[in-house]
Amino acid sequence: MIEIDRITKTYGDSTAVDGVTMTAETGTITVIVGTSGSGKTTLLRMINRLEEPSSGEVRINGESTRATKPHLLRRRIGYAIQGHGLFPHHTVGRNIGAVPQLMGWKKDRIRARVDELLSLFSMEPDAFRDRYPAELSGGQQQRVGVARALASRPDLLLMDEPFGALDPIIRARAQDDLRRIQRRLGSTILLVTHDMEEAIRLGDRVAVMDGGRLVQHATPAEIIAQPATPLVADMVGDVERPLRLLSLIPLSELLEEGTAPGEAMPAEASLRDALAACLWSGRSAVPVTVDGVPSGRVTFEAIRARAELHA
Repeated sequence: MIEIDRITKTYGDSTAVDGVTMTAETGTITVIVGTSGSGKTTLLRMINRLEEPSSGEVRINGESTRATKPHLLRRRIGYAIQGHGLFPHHTVGRNIGAVPQLMGWKKDRIRARVDELLSLFSMEPDAFRDRYPAELSGGQQQRVGVARALASRPDLLLMDEPFGALDPIIRARAQDDLRRIQRRLGSTILLVTHDMEEAIRLGDRVAVMDGGRLVQHATPAEIIAQPATPLVADMVGDVERPLRLLSLIPLSELLEEGTAPGEAMPAEASLRDALAACLWSGRSAVPVTVDGVPSGRVTFEAIRARAELHA
């Protein structure tokens, strides 16, 4: 658990972060979203003491971060940034193994961890371990950057705009990768973004910053349905609100008996995905599978009715 307790950061007469208090539960993704200058990156950097708080405290599993020397603290906390920040003259294996090496891991343990993470990110270890960053695509470089942040099995992973430099298709895949791996490893992640779409897609909870202050900290559904301030409402977008809510609801919630033509969708897919499939193909329903087994359908009318509840 990460507890942020009345954290403030001032620079002379300017206040970058103003008395922020919030808790990130173990094994969850908390996304901090806000416009440029809202204080979100400064807040993130105070957690691993890249910036020292002017006042307030951060506690990780009940222990104040001030109780640990900054360089030792950072070895316990993974950190991934936009543009990946890989060492260009080191191989993928050396990049991923950098922090474990600093922590004194044995070579065979480091190699095993490198191969484990590459496999987890769907990158064949024998094909990628000895490559250099320049030989990778942008999406592959970003995967390696996240793998490096996870290498030492940190208590916490901090991510600052990690997917901002990727094109939309690769970015969506990287987000899916992160969610899949977070669920598998049970990692606790705090991620900064300026993109509300990304916050809603990734976050178990979303923290909205404005002018250095935390203006709302809630589940994605609450952020969409009950924005606390006009800024939050603007970031969500009134027109997009029903569609954003549909993206949070799995097909399993509207599953009914019956069949439908066309390619089936898994029960965990979202109503927004099913709506897009219906509109694209002109179908009135989509077939649904549970664990690969045909289990019913979801109709266009049921999806539309659910959307109208939130319009």
